[in-house]
Amino acid sequence: MPHLDGAYNFACWLLRNRTDGEDVVQEAVLRAFRYFDRFQGDDARAWLLQIVRNTCYSWLQKNRQLELMTEFDEELHYAPGPSPESLAAHNQERHRLLRVLQSLSARAREIIVLRELEGCSYKQIAEITGAPMGTIMSTLSRIRERLQHKPATHTARKHA
Repeated sequence: MPHLDGAYNFACWLLRNRTDGEDVVQEAVLRAFRYFDRFQGDDARAWLLQIVRNTCYSWLQKNRQLELMTEFDEELHYAPGPSPESLAAHNQERHRLLRVLQSLSARAREIIVLRELEGCSYKQIAEITGAPMGTIMSTLSRIRERLQHKPATHTARKHA
């Protein structure tokens, strides 16, 4: 399957766990094979990622329901840290980005992972997630703003 790596990467980011990601991707691929005869589109990648997404959310609902109820809230998910310049100087930029991604809700994390790590178009992300394209674009904008954010300018905010 040409899109298996992307499916695994997506599942791991949504579930925040490699082992759970492997299990969910296996289940999603089995579903994809089972229903392949019903596939009527021209974007097999988006179709598979949609199955992976749905399988992830079913798994989260069974195993970590609280995580699904937490939506992205800038006040709640703000994680202060050193400035990007300091992080680059200390070779910690990657770790900061990982922490920011991990702090996002599953719904926000799926959008940024699909766009930035999997290279999906806005249209594909809307198709995969079932969200309007405007929602996709505004969520990406807020997340990108956080990724470029300099914590020193927001010292009044505290991590909840």
